[in-house]
Amino acid sequence: MEGIEEILGRHPFFAGFAPEYGRLVAGCARNVRFAAGDYLFREGAPADEFFLLRHGRVALELVEPGRPPAVFATLGQGEIVGASWLLPPYRWQFSARAVELTRAIGLDAACLRGKCECDHHLGYEMMKRFLPILVQRLQATRLQLLDVYGKR
Repeated sequence: MEGIEEILGRHPFFAGFAPEYGRLVAGCARNVRFAAGDYLFREGAPADEFFLLRHGRVALELVEPGRPPAVFATLGQGEIVGASWLLPPYRWQFSARAVELTRAIGLDAACLRGKCECDHHLGYEMMKRFLPILVQRLQATRLQLLDVYGKR
């Protein structure tokens, strides 16, 4: 049976990651499973974990009182879910719900922040991996908004 360090090493997010950093990160990781309809996290709750998707799909939702949740993205295998753990106040800015059976690696945010603070090279490597994803998702959201509101 393979260990969590090997699983992390094969995930696209950690491609090319130095083995010593992989060992550090693995100490913050655990396997998680969500049934269809389960929430990985809800908007406004403490952002205490983020997820590397191994199998399944997750919908990112914005909640407006009195309305059904609005799905603004759906993520799948090989992607990450959650970046609110990176910056204070460490609260989720949206909700994430499993669309189907989803298996992931959950990474404890406080554990990982602590390791990044102790080893700034690790922190820099994590930021170099998160920032392109965040920019890509911001651009995708921008294009969605242009598609919806740009045709007036």
